Amino acid sequence: MSPASRAVVVTVAVVDAGLRAWALADLKNRPEHQVNGPKAAWGLALSVVSSAGILPAAYLVLARRPRD
Repeated sequence: MSPASRAVVVTVAVVDAGLRAWALADLKNRPEHQVNGPKAAWGLALSVVSSAGILPAAYLVLARRPRD
């Protein structure tokens, strides 16, 4: 793997890890009624699916309802 390719892979992995940590922390602290869909399903998916940041971003944009 070229150094440039390696840098891209590492960058994507770091961004994914950061977004995943943010999404999981938000999910843990957010009440059930403020989440579109079951919290357990989101938690499981965020924990096991490797998505290059797409799944955590989807949670942060689509699954969260505004706080009361």
